[in-house]
Amino acid sequence: MDCLFCQKNIKEIDFKDTDLLKKFISGLGKIRPKKKTKLCAFHQRGMARAVKRARHLGLLSATSK
Repeated sequence: MDCLFCQKNIKEIDFKDTDLLKKFISGLGKIRPKKKTKLCAFHQRGMARAVKRARHLGLLSATSK
């Protein structure tokens, strides 16, 4: 089973695409685990890195409330 990014042939995940990154964040603002997101290890690490970069720059909030 391929992950979402492997199917679309996406190599690099853009941290500025907040709508896409919000799909991989839980309701409490945590990064969802690999089992829930169904991503491969390479893209899971890239997605987590992109979420952390977006949070650092203030594009995503660190908490939900």
